[in-house]
Amino acid sequence: MSAFASHESATKISAGESISAEEIASSGATAPEPVAEYALRLGDDALMLSQRLGWWIARAPELEEDIAMSNIALDLMGHARFLLTYAGSAWGKSEDDLAYFRTEEEFRSCRLVEQENGDFGQTIARQLIFSMYQYHLYTALQRSTDSTLAAIADKAVKEVEYHVDHASQWILRLGLGTDESKRRVGEGLTYMWPYIEELFTDDDLLDRLDGVAVRPSSLKEPTMRSIEAVLAEAELDVPEVAQARLSPELRDGAYSEYRGYILAEMQSLARQHPGATW
Repeated sequence: MSAFASHESATKISAGESISAEEIASSGATAPEPVAEYALRLGDDALMLSQRLGWWIARAPELEEDIAMSNIALDLMGHARFLLTYAGSAWGKSEDDLAYFRTEEEFRSCRLVEQENGDFGQTIARQLIFSMYQYHLYTALQRSTDSTLAAIADKAVKEVEYHVDHASQWILRLGLGTDESKRRVGEGLTYMWPYIEELFTDDDLLDRLDGVAVRPSSLKEPTMRSIEAVLAEAELDVPEVAQARLSPELRDGAYSEYRGYILAEMQSLARQHPGATW
């Protein structure tokens, strides 16, 4: 059994065959290296956010939210498993190799998913931004000429629809609630907003993946339109804050100060007992 938590979800290949992460690994499908690098980015985003959301289990403001947050975290873990399994096929590595035995510099997650949870309003602000981005990303990726990526996106987008609805409903509840809830979610949006532009920035890798990958810049207009519509309904202002500096090594080793702490917690058991199974 993989050291990842088991996930019952399966994806569908273009021929309609249901497939799991284990079956992707044993199918013999090998991702070309540029495709693997792209899949690694998407998988790392999902993995990091899954770890962040898992912190809320037994800490959320109500029991129902413990369950909701754990379900969203497990969905993201499932997406990470599919994507890291496919990425690893290019280098002869398993999903566990990529999750547990890379250093900070080798991960490719965006800085938004690495940001601190803060209070519940701050976490929900991050969820709204990233879920909307991920929804439009996977919707477009369903048309990828790479059948494995298209199949993963087809499976994932159905789950992300729930993530979008969950975050949107909480934004409305907090924005239209008390003065205190409105203040806190507003501060959460201000905290997360500087990391939005990174989601929509193209780089040289995309030039090698025409028709395979989705250009981040193409997602900016629909994603921002969706986010701003929810904020308007919640009577929340769009933050007017400067964007965080975009590193020349964007998505190629640049990371926030929080990544190391996330990995230290996530990787400790596997590194203490390499090769262990249960």
